[in-house]
Amino acid sequence: MATAVDAGAQALREGFLARLRAASGQPLQPADAFGESFVLCKLTEAIQWARKYSFFPYPFVTACCGMEYFSTAGPRFDIDRFGAALPRFTPRQSDLLMVVGTITHRIAPVLRRVWEQMADPKWVVSFGACTSSGGPYNNYAVVQGIDTIIPVHLYIPGCPPRPEAVLDGLMKLQDRVQNERGGEPLAEIHGSGRAVQG
Repeated sequence: MATAVDAGAQALREGFLARLRAASGQPLQPADAFGESFVLCKLTEAIQWARKYSFFPYPFVTACCGMEYFSTAGPRFDIDRFGAALPRFTPRQSDLLMVVGTITHRIAPVLRRVWEQMADPKWVVSFGACTSSGGPYNNYAVVQGIDTIIPVHLYIPGCPPRPEAVLDGLMKLQDRVQNERGGEPLAEIHGSGRAVQG
């Protein structure tokens, strides 16, 4: 009697698994010795996946866009959901340089040195209109876009950019980090097409 019940339960279980595999598009043959307990991927893809969710930003804040950066890091928008919540205030421990605010020619060498001290791989975000193009300050004192000093990987427009725009830009940067090829040198032309000044 027990064997008949066990055989019936076994047939019911196999029928259920067959219907489940057919509905999910999986093959109907039974799994091998390891089953479905392994996920196979390339090592570089796993490393890039870990990198895109573990940014250590260095906020280079010089002007009013800093308030929007702070609100993005606050509890309402919570940049921590995207793995970029632990700011490092030393370039040697950071991999994401967020340039926030107006950059003058006097502070430009400091920005360049901060970027040079960061370890590879590193990414740069141009945060706001003043950083990206000089904004309303078209004069001798303001750098007309930081892409003339350092390579820029992402531009976030706005004066100031809304926190939603910052989070959208961060997701785009995560997509770039996931899909970029490691070990390739940076191109000679960055950002708007202007050559980086050495």
